Amino acid sequence: MNSAPGPLLADLTAKARATAHARASACPCGAATLADRPDGLVVRHADTVAKAHPPGTDPAELAGRLTLAGRHPGILLPPLDPAPVALHGRLVTFWPYGAPVDPEDPDAAPWEGAAALLARLHRTPTPRNLPAMRGPAKAAQAVARLREVGPHPAAASVLRAWATLPPWARAEARMPRTDTLCHGDLHLGQLVRHPAPAGPWLLIDVDDLGVGVPAWDLARPAAWYACGLLPPDVWARFLAAYREASGPAVPAEGDPWPALDVPARALTAQTAARAVAKAVAAGRSLDEVEQSLVDACDRMATVPPQFAQEHAK
Repeated sequence: MNSAPGPLLADLTAKARATAHARASACPCGAATLADRPDGLVVRHADTVAKAHPPGTDPAELAGRLTLAGRHPGILLPPLDPAPVALHGRLVTFWPYGAPVDPEDPDAAPWEGAAALLARLHRTPTPRNLPAMRGPAKAAQAVARLREVGPHPAAASVLRAWATLPPWARAEARMPRTDTLCHGDLHLGQLVRHPAPAGPWLLIDVDDLGVGVPAWDLARPAAWYACGLLPPDVWARFLAAYREASGPAVPAEGDPWPALDVPARALTAQTAARAVAKAVAAGRSLDEVEQSLVDACDRMATVPPQFAQEHAK
C-alpha cells in the first residue's frame, strides 16, 4: 500500500524524469517507485534516482551528510547535487542509479564487500560538526511505535529486553564514542553497484550517517547470527573481512562480543519491535522469523549485557 500522498509521488517522479533528461541526450525512459515508506519515498527514472527524505529532516544536517558522501566516492555513492531541494514540505535529493543486491541470490550477497566498506568508513577522518549517528534514535522510535500500536503478547518480551540496555543505546544519553564515522543503518539493502550493473559496491542512504559507536554498524549481522538467522560461516566471513580491513569497531583478534553485545541487543529489540508492531497493525500472528526475534528478547532480558572495554585501534 502506498504511503506517499499522490501529489508528492507524482511531482517527485517528474523531478526524477527532468533530472534524468538533463543528464543524457538520449534517455531510455522508464520510471519505477523503488521505496514508498513513511521514512522515505524513492523513485527512479532511467539512471537517475530521486529521494524524498523523512518529514522533519534537518536541512543543514542533510547537507553536511551529502557533502561527506561527495567527498568519499569510493565508499559512499555520491549525490548528483550536494544541495537538497524542497518539494511538498520534504527535502529531495538526486542520485545516480546503482544496482542493488539480488534478493533472489542470497549466496551472492556481498558480505565481505560490506565489511570492507564499513572498515574504510570507520577509518575515515570525521569532519567537524557532523551530527551523531542516528542508530540509537531509530531503535528508540521503533520501540515507541510498539508502545503506540496496542497490546500484544510479545510486546512485554521486547520491552524487557530494551530496558536492560544502557541509556546511550536507547538514545537517552550521549554515545560513549563520538570519534568514528558510522553509517547508522547498515543492511544489505544499503549496498549498490555503481556504475550498474557491475561496478564496485558502495554504501547508500546517508540519512543516519554521523559520528558514534562503530560497532553499531556491525550489529545487525551480529544480531542475526546470535538469533540463528545468519549462518555461522557467513558471520565468520563478514567479521574476518572487517578485521582484515583494519576496522576499529572490534579488537583485531580474540572475542569481538564485548564490543558487539550492546549494539546487537539494541538491533534485536528494534527489529522485534518493528515486527510486533506490523503484526498488530495487520491483525496477524508472528511468523517464524519474527517469533525467533521475540524469543531472543526473552533470553536477553535474563542475561545482563556485556560492556566493551576500549581496545587498541
